Amino acid sequence: MIDSHCHLADDVFAPDLDAVVARARDAGVERALVILEGGNAAEAAQAERVTALWPDVRVSIGVHPHMAHQFADDPARATAVVREQIATTPDALAVGEIGLDYHYDYSPRDVQQVVFRGQLALARQLDLPVVIHTREADEDTLTLLREEGNGRLRGVLHCFTGTPALAAAGLELGLYISLAGIITFPKAGDLRATAQQVPLDRLLTETDSPFLAPVPHRGKRNEPAHVARVVATLAQLHGVAADDLARRTSANFHSLFRP
Repeated sequence: MIDSHCHLADDVFAPDLDAVVARARDAGVERALVILEGGNAAEAAQAERVTALWPDVRVSIGVHPHMAHQFADDPARATAVVREQIATTPDALAVGEIGLDYHYDYSPRDVQQVVFRGQLALARQLDLPVVIHTREADEDTLTLLREEGNGRLRGVLHCFTGTPALAAAGLELGLYISLAGIITFPKAGDLRATAQQVPLDRLLTETDSPFLAPVPHRGKRNEPAHVARVVATLAQLHGVAADDLARRTSANFHSLFRP
C-alpha cells in the first residue's frame, strides 16, 4: 500500500514520529508522499527526520491556497520559493499541494488564483506532477488547469470529495483521483458512488493525516497506517480483493510520481 498524501512533517507527529513510521511499515505501507509547505523551515527539518526513519518516503512542495495571502504583495515569490526548495530537496518529486479553497477564503480569491497559476506553470516547466487541493472552487480550478496544463500537466485531485462532474472533468484532463478516510464515513454514500465510477487505473489512496481519520478511528489523530482502511473500502466498492486494490493503486502512484 501507498499513502499518497500525508503531513508527517506536521509538528503534531514530532513527539512519536518513530512509532508512527513503525506502525505504517508494520501495516504494509511501503511508501508515503509527505506534503511540505513551501518556505516552512520547521516542516523541512522534520521531513529530514522522516526520511532518516523511512528512506522510502518522498515529498511534494507547494504553497497551499490558505497560505497564498503571504505572497499577496508579490505572487511570483511563491513560485520562486517552491522552485528553490524543490531544487535543494533531493526527495521532492511533485508540486503541491496547490489549488483553490473558496470554503474558508483564508486568502483572497484573486491571490489564490495567481499563486496557483504560477505553480502550475512551474510544474509544467519542471515536468513534475501536481497535487491539487480544490474546495468549493471547481469551475475556477478546472479553468486554470485547462489554461495552464495545455495537455502537458499530470497530477492528482487529492482527498477527493467532489461531484461526479468534477471527477469526470479531472479524468478527462488525465488526472488521478485520490480518496481518503472520508470514504468510510457513514454519510459519504454519494462519494462512495462516485468512487465506484473511477477506473481502477486512475485511483490513488491517501490518509491526509493527521486529518480525517477513517472509521473506526474517526475523531482521533490520523496516520499513514490507516490507509489500509481506505484500501479496504475501495476494494469492496470495486469488487476486488484488498491486496489487488493495493497493488493497482501502488502501481498508479509509481506511474504518476515516478519515484
